[in-house]
Amino acid sequence: MAVLSLLMCLVFRIGRVEAERPNIVLIFADDLGWQEPAFAGSDFCETPHLDRMATEGMVFHHAYSSAGNCQPSRACMLSGQYTPRHDVYAVGSTKRGPVELMRLLPIPNKGSLPKSTVTMGEAMKAAGYATGLFGKCHLKDSKDGKSERAGFDVVEVSQRGLNSDDPSDPKGIFSITNAACDFIKANRERPFFAYVSHYAVHSRLQGRPETREHFATKSRGALGHGDPLFAACLRDLDAGIGQIRKTLGELGVEQNTLIVFTSDNGGTHVSQEPLRGKKGCYYEGGIRVPMIALWPSVVRPGSTCDVPVLNVDFLPTFLDAAAAELPNSPLDGASLVPLLKGKPTLDRSAIFWHFPGYLNGPVPRGRDPVFRTRPVSVIRKGDWKLHLYHEEWQLDGGRAKLDQSNAAELYNLAADPGERKDVARSRPDLRDELLDELLAWMQATSVTLPHRPNPNWQGN
Repeated sequence: MAVLSLLMCLVFRIGRVEAERPNIVLIFADDLGWQEPAFAGSDFCETPHLDRMATEGMVFHHAYSSAGNCQPSRACMLSGQYTPRHDVYAVGSTKRGPVELMRLLPIPNKGSLPKSTVTMGEAMKAAGYATGLFGKCHLKDSKDGKSERAGFDVVEVSQRGLNSDDPSDPKGIFSITNAACDFIKANRERPFFAYVSHYAVHSRLQGRPETREHFATKSRGALGHGDPLFAACLRDLDAGIGQIRKTLGELGVEQNTLIVFTSDNGGTHVSQEPLRGKKGCYYEGGIRVPMIALWPSVVRPGSTCDVPVLNVDFLPTFLDAAAAELPNSPLDGASLVPLLKGKPTLDRSAIFWHFPGYLNGPVPRGRDPVFRTRPVSVIRKGDWKLHLYHEEWQLDGGRAKLDQSNAAELYNLAADPGERKDVARSRPDLRDELLDELLAWMQATSVTLPHRPNPNWQGN
């Protein structure tokens, strides 16, 4: 009897732990800027379901993508690693733009994660979760690497894809959503992880006819968010999010589900002001993103967070929430669970970015009339943000010439979120402190630097 009683107790405890492990739903928008949803500040766009999430969960005011555009941001998020760990830096090539205007030879880009990397799907599957990926896949499977598909039990890529011609399903929003909801229903009796990877609001913009009609005559907002087609596309994306929440509620599992909503990089369709730049650069407009975390049993409704966070933090966060072991491959992110539980800080000093190539196309208030970005590494520590541009750093005298070259830019984001006033020369003490920490991080992560001059450069 004693043995039977012990076994029954053990079964009860295992069942209880299984029941308490949260379901996790990650909803990833494409090219959605920091202030474009209504909850984040837009006075033209309408996002009622996201607004409700914001009032019931936690809004992160300083959330970032780990790269300035789609593919490297996704590689970072799915691996929990900064770009130097996997060498996914851009979409396609890091040599994008007029080659004769590139002072350095860029570091080549990779389109896959290394085989040794433990992906988010693999980690959650190993933790005992049912895993499903729905929508956009941007990384490639190859003989030397793997894509985001690794570890997912179910992968359903929308057949309509980036540019749907079905007016009832713009950007494949609703086929993606329906597939995710079917997966949730099929796995409601066990912990599940659903990665809902949307094409919206990437160009080309699309919206249902009735949604487009709704915005056609609406007055333009004061922030300059007055594009009816963009607003319609975002409103339809919001409707898909509402459908997922409705499914979770009907199944009675929403209280024990962690939902994270964010975007893969900064916006591109409308002005990102007061932030500088847009998608593809490493000013705030290119990397700051909207983000909400909803976990009814944990997160205080209507709470906000001003701690800088990155999408490399998601993998350690989900594993922490699941009480699962961390993978053997290194993780650069930090678990956000303490923040979700109300702790005001994280135990790290700074966050980082590294891009060793060129992206063509200037950005608003950009540094460059030709490129969105040139080779750059960035550190944010507290309110301070330092950009280190490698052309000047490598070719114009390094540290000894910082006061003469344009290698370093320093901004106080609390006083100057638009990065208008570069104080690198007036605050050399702080500039050098952040530079030392950035260089130490670059060494610790084995950053590959573009250092070979371009023999075909035709600049001055």
